[in-house]
Amino acid sequence: MKNLLYIFLFSLVFFGCKQPDSKSKPEYTLRFGHLANENNIWHKAAMKFAEEVFLRSEGRVQVKVYPNEQLGKEMDMITGILGGSMDIMVTAESLENWSLPYAILCATPYAIRDSDHLQKVAGGPIGKEIGAHITEVAGLKPIAWFERGARNLTTNTPIRHPDDLKGLIIRVPNVSLFVATWSALGAKPTPMAFSEVFTSLQQSTIHGQENPFALIRNAGLYEVQKYCNLTEHVKGWAYVVMGNKKYESMPPDLQQIILESANVMQAFEHELYLEQEELDSRFLKEKGMEFIEVDKAAFEEIASAAVMASFTEEQKKLYKRIQEVR
Repeated sequence: MKNLLYIFLFSLVFFGCKQPDSKSKPEYTLRFGHLANENNIWHKAAMKFAEEVFLRSEGRVQVKVYPNEQLGKEMDMITGILGGSMDIMVTAESLENWSLPYAILCATPYAIRDSDHLQKVAGGPIGKEIGAHITEVAGLKPIAWFERGARNLTTNTPIRHPDDLKGLIIRVPNVSLFVATWSALGAKPTPMAFSEVFTSLQQSTIHGQENPFALIRNAGLYEVQKYCNLTEHVKGWAYVVMGNKKYESMPPDLQQIILESANVMQAFEHELYLEQEELDSRFLKEKGMEFIEVDKAAFEEIASAAVMASFTEEQKKLYKRIQEVR
């Protein structure tokens, strides 16, 4: 009889506790969108974030991840967050279109020297300053940042010097600084959503594009591009942003869980990034892409002049501060 009483009391305590499982209805469901596919480290990091949030909140918060521009193109997703139809996304220089003079510095040609420099900028006072500005002006709260591989130009003709770009139509993101820079280098830059790039290259509507190794690989661009020209013109970072209104609408304990989970996601993504850069480079070579060494000094000289011509005095000061970080 005593044993039966113990079993009854144990059952009452155990089953009476709130158990985090997929059947319990969460208090909050957050929609997290990005442009990469399921094999990309951004997606793997987003899934890690979803797992951390669910476990740490004991099922009170569920994050649903939508890769491959399922929630719209990058500009659409920013609009979606501001309108409340989604909550979290990965973005960077496209924030410039929301009149954010600091956002473009996440992807300014030849502003960042190397990975160590990037870590000190994005993870230091300047990165926090840019993040606070994004929240204040756009209503988007950066909760993490991802290091991005250097952007390189892919084409079907080898490019060694800016002179080789004459007449080439190059896809660029919908960012005015990218358009100005590639125009100065001699190409014909065409803003286009990333999801349209493969077909446009296949049909020769455009002749080239520029992206890190990971996106070149995951989008299968090696099937329609022969050369990877090592311009390394942008070494930057992307922010994971959450709608600030949504964030502030959540209770303090869940806000803390969001930030803690975002820190785990950021560290997880960085580990994957370090491994993936070498794997992606090797993969593209094995698929037949030829890597071309370029006259980087010539590219940097022209690109830097275009950047200075495009920047406001405020942006020039911050650009100089970035370059002074050691």
